[in-house]
Amino acid sequence: MKTRLRIEGMSCGHCTQAVSSALAAVPGVTAVPVVDLARGEALVEGNPDPQALLAAVRAEGYEAELLDEA
Repeated sequence: MKTRLRIEGMSCGHCTQAVSSALAAVPGVTAVPVVDLARGEALVEGNPDPQALLAAVRAEGYEAELLDEA
């Protein structure tokens, strides 16, 4: 399963690394999340709780929104 999130507030490589690390720490994530600075999106693989993903991103100081799950 893949979950796509819109992330707002990222402006550099450090931001993408912080978001990726936060998402990777969420239980159920099975691979290092792909965070695309240019698109302002993250792609997460596994079966994590979507609300936990949003909370992890927000805890890092960024805004997040669930786009879709596949």
